[in-house]
Amino acid sequence: MIDKSKDMIVTELVPAAAYSADNTPAAVEVSEARDATILLFLGIGGITFSTTNKVEFVLTHSSDGADYTNVETRDVVGAGEITSGIICSLKEAHAAAEVKKYGYVGGKKYIKLLAKFSGTHGTATPLSAVVVQCEPYKRPV
Repeated sequence: MIDKSKDMIVTELVPAAAYSADNTPAAVEVSEARDATILLFLGIGGITFSTTNKVEFVLTHSSDGADYTNVETRDVVGAGEITSGIICSLKEAHAAAEVKKYGYVGGKKYIKLLAKFSGTHGTATPLSAVVVQCEPYKRPV
C-alpha cells in the first residue's frame, strides 16, 4: 500500500470550537504545494440564521504576509460569485452538519479565514476549517 499522506500538508485555518463571535484568523502559507483546498466544517447552527443574524466566512490573501486583500471570484473555485471576500454565508436555518470545500487558486503566498458574526448569537455554532495542500514542492512532508 502506498502512503499518500506524505504528499499532503494539512494546516488549521480556524480551530475546531463552538463560536458565537469572530475568530482571530491566523496566516497560513499556501505556496508550499501545487494546490490548496479549504475544507470548512460546519456544525448544526446554534441559532436560526437570518440576513441579520449570520456568519460570513471571509477569505483574504497576501503576497508578503503583511498586506491582506479580500479574495475575488477568480481566486476561489467552488464558491460562486464572491463579494467582499465572502466565500460562504450562513443566513438561513442550518439543521445538519456539513463540510464545504473550496479550491484556492489565487496564487498568493498566505491566506487567512475569518468567521465573521453579525447580529445576536446567544448560542454558539460549532465550526472549523483546514487547508489541505497536495503535491508539496519539497518532500518528505
